[in-house]
Amino acid sequence: MTTSAQTVIAPARAKTAAHTATVRRKQGFQHGGWFVAPFLSLFALFVIWPLLRGVYLSFTDANISGDSANFVGLDNYREALKDPLVWDTLGHSAYFTLMVVPCITVLAFFLAMLAHHIERGKWLWRLCFFAPFLLPSTVAANLWQWLFNPGTGMINHVFGLDTPWLTDKSYAMLAVVVCTLWWTVGFSFLLYLAALQGIPDHLYEAAKLDGANAWHRMVHITLPMLRNITGLVIALQILASLQVFDQAVVMMDFMPGPEESTRTIVQYTLEEGFTSYRVGYASAISIIFFVIIASVAVARMWLLRKREEGVR
Repeated sequence: MTTSAQTVIAPARAKTAAHTATVRRKQGFQHGGWFVAPFLSLFALFVIWPLLRGVYLSFTDANISGDSANFVGLDNYREALKDPLVWDTLGHSAYFTLMVVPCITVLAFFLAMLAHHIERGKWLWRLCFFAPFLLPSTVAANLWQWLFNPGTGMINHVFGLDTPWLTDKSYAMLAVVVCTLWWTVGFSFLLYLAALQGIPDHLYEAAKLDGANAWHRMVHITLPMLRNITGLVIALQILASLQVFDQAVVMMDFMPGPEESTRTIVQYTLEEGFTSYRVGYASAISIIFFVIIASVAVARMWLLRKREEGVR
């Protein structure tokens, strides 16, 4: 074949291959679209539509009675930003998050290390650490409400204390934190355990041959290999902790806690919407809180991308 013929045929083949790849992608999208359509429909119905509806209501004076809503512009947002209860409840949510996230990250890591290295009864330890996560939030909250009961609870009885866990603002949020740690640590524990099992054994064997002890192996091999999982655990726990509601409400008998010390931003939003019947104002608070949550998620993604670019 001459050079001129090759010059003509090669672009034609490349064009045909590109056309074939495009057709295959379109066919794959058409077929795959039917599989994801049910999920997308439910996502649009229960996530996208409520979000758009909430944005619309936040600019109105809508109430729960269903009366016609009047457009009020940014009045709800101005009121929310000046409302001291918004900032107080947001501070309670942030305080809860600052207490839970470091504790649950460290606790989940050490529980995973224990379950990974223990030899006898490994399945039992894993079951014990993960089982509380399977309980509904109301069950876990009611259990710890009984344990922290000042009169009949086991916590005071076993440790010989007389601490008003649920009736004193100095201890109320701490009680909710302890309940949350026990109830949710299993999920982060499972993530760490899966990551530990993915670390190659030859790295530890090489380190042993070089004379590295257990502490050095953990610091220089285990922790660096778990960096991505740790970032994921921290991000997920921040997002979940900022939205704390169930356990705080149930443990305090659906009240805001002693001196309103456990009222979170989610609880205050629901109170404004379903107790004060101010749906428009509650929608504005929820949108503000949504922006905060979204900002945290975007910041986490940005930091992860920067770290990956630095590694490259």
